[in-house]
Amino acid sequence: MELSRVIIGQVMTEKAEALKGIKTFTLHIAQDATKVDVKNALKKFYDVEAASVRIMLTRPKTRQMGGRGTMEKRHRMKKALVTLSKKSKTLDLATFKTR
Repeated sequence: MELSRVIIGQVMTEKAEALKGIKTFTLHIAQDATKVDVKNALKKFYDVEAASVRIMLTRPKTRQMGGRGTMEKRHRMKKALVTLSKKSKTLDLATFKTR
């Protein structure tokens, strides 16, 4: 997978903001991205060292619409919880490096 397309953005929730205090960041990633892809993309484009990467899939939330089928209220999403190493600087997604 192309590393520039691995990280889509940051997940902005109360829990994600609370985890930033202990250098753990929640990222929205591509559906076919792996832990190794996320770690390599962080190193190459953001110059941070990840100590651990945990990946989770969020299932879509659907609702029945009478006899007309279903409606998707929350789309399918893949997230990564990235814990940075002690010596690494903090992650700033606005500083995307192109080499």
